[in-house]
Amino acid sequence: MFRKVLIANRGAIACRIQRTLARLGVECTAVYSDADAHAPHVRNADDSVRLGAEPAAESYLRADAIIAAALATGAEAIHPGYGFLSENADFAAACEAAGIAFVGPTPAQMRSFGLKHSARALAQRNGLPLLPGSALLPDLATALDEARRIGFPVMLKSTAGGGGIGMRLCADADELTRAFDAVRGLATANFSDGGVFLEKFVRNARHIEVQLFGDGHGNVIALGERDCSMQRRNQKVLEEAPAPGLSAAQRAGLHEAAIRLGRAVNYRSAGTVEFVYDADESQFYFLEVNTRLQVEHGVTEEVFGVDLVEWMLRVAAGESPDLAAAHPAPRGHAVQARVYAEDPARGFRPSSGLLTDVLFADGLRVDAWVETGTEVTTWYDPMLAKLIAWAPTRDEAIDALAAALSKTRIHGIETNLPFLGMLTGNAAFRAGTPTTALMATLPFATPGQDWPGRGGYWDVGVPPSGPMDARSLRLANRIVGNPEGTAGLEMTATGATLRFTVDALVAIAGATMSAAVDGVPVSTWQPLQVRAGSTLALGRIEGAGQRCYLAVQGGFDLPQYLGSQSTFTLGQFGGHGGRALRTGDVLRLVRDAPDMALAGSMDPTLAPRLGSRYELGVVEGPHGAPDFFTPGDMEAFFATDWEVHYNSSRTGVRLI
Repeated sequence: MFRKVLIANRGAIACRIQRTLARLGVECTAVYSDADAHAPHVRNADDSVRLGAEPAAESYLRADAIIAAALATGAEAIHPGYGFLSENADFAAACEAAGIAFVGPTPAQMRSFGLKHSARALAQRNGLPLLPGSALLPDLATALDEARRIGFPVMLKSTAGGGGIGMRLCADADELTRAFDAVRGLATANFSDGGVFLEKFVRNARHIEVQLFGDGHGNVIALGERDCSMQRRNQKVLEEAPAPGLSAAQRAGLHEAAIRLGRAVNYRSAGTVEFVYDADESQFYFLEVNTRLQVEHGVTEEVFGVDLVEWMLRVAAGESPDLAAAHPAPRGHAVQARVYAEDPARGFRPSSGLLTDVLFADGLRVDAWVETGTEVTTWYDPMLAKLIAWAPTRDEAIDALAAALSKTRIHGIETNLPFLGMLTGNAAFRAGTPTTALMATLPFATPGQDWPGRGGYWDVGVPPSGPMDARSLRLANRIVGNPEGTAGLEMTATGATLRFTVDALVAIAGATMSAAVDGVPVSTWQPLQVRAGSTLALGRIEGAGQRCYLAVQGGFDLPQYLGSQSTFTLGQFGGHGGRALRTGDVLRLVRDAPDMALAGSMDPTLAPRLGSRYELGVVEGPHGAPDFFTPGDMEAFFATDWEVHYNSSRTGVRLI
């Protein structure tokens, strides 16, 4: 086994590989960009080397810098993980030329399978079933002729790359005409290869893949298959092993075809042979080969009880295992959910920012790279974590995953956790009959102060937090049936504009602020029903007072920080991201059933009477002594009208 290995990657896969290296007693070198200088895989490494600035082209795609880092730190091997340079044959060859083992397939194997059209040719020579398709297309005219031969609809695909990039469904000649140059341009920009080809489109398709492993000497085994049909825009979201609903003969046929293809090239290390399954015809077709470790490899490891990273390392070190003897029998079922930094309620728009609270549920495998305090940037793939549940049966595994998703908390940015929870309850997924088109048909819907707020931390420099007008917030919560400690939204001088993605019962209290739902004025101090899709717009304070409060039935889902959900903007913690709200922020709602016995219209006499003049009862403190003020001074003090300075806050009210 190697003494030291460099991990040429970041995020969850870097942390995952580190765990195996630590278990094997192998030292680890981490490489990083400026964005990842404080990431867990860097902190936990024995050595770390900066590659460059945040963009991948200046860091994780710099093959020369990565090899130099390995040589400088004495690393004997480089594990590329997945993504970045993991399927770059030139990088693998450069590693070998530098005397460094590349933990993966050979450069020749990566070239054979790296381009989809050449992989199709290799599969055809070895008798694997292929979808009707074309060779590489030199121009649009040829593409139109081939599409008519195959029959619309067709998939236009880039021959290089993966991850769903460079794929476009074309229903007719017009769509193919519009897509042709766009797909070629996208492929060129992402993979430096603009080659494209056509394949028949399978309307009711499932995505099934076989996990291969070879020792490089002709011995190849299949570690079962995975179903990856739960996809959004060709990106996998839920994966499971084994694939549900297949007969023993179908599984055997899939495995045998994949093994035959692997043996044809004396395949080395881990790889995946992907198939599309036509659910209408019950027929499998070859898609492509991924010459690397897959994101979803964890479900295979859980079902077979193996560590694929360890196997890859041993083969690269020349310690080829006896694959026939090492091939275990599958047991139970595993399901994986990918947690992404994206907002399902806003078209899955990427989300970035500071994670103020991260808690993963116990009782399942978590491959993650984030923690409380992590800054999620927009530079890289949005995947934050993979949650993998194993159980003796498929239903139990899905139930375990659903329970874990409901207990997992990631605050500070939006994630797809609510969407994943919805998917685990989908009827087609539960029945084991999802297709790759299913998720496109599914709709999805989805800072504050609390009372008494945060107190008792003055001795460590944290002043009290909480609502300035506690009475108004508590009354607003009462109107919608919330316990009085429920977090609400505090607005100073000017209100927010809020679009609701779910039905909600709200109440507006405090200083009088103009309010309208979809342009129709609404009353304050009353329960107000806002429907999904409606917009509640609050204007400026009208009259006395400076703060208005919005309570929502169930409250806002905000993390606890020092015993409170209240926002402390000066300290940059609490509430939503530890700051004032910004345009585009998403406030999640707690959907727990409220105590409706408390809800309803409020007696108007309970509302605080706000004005511009108040008389305060005070007592003299030590500075009222004659050493500081004469009796005449004190009389003037009490007789004077004082004005509240604009720079007043929860820390203290300043008087002029």
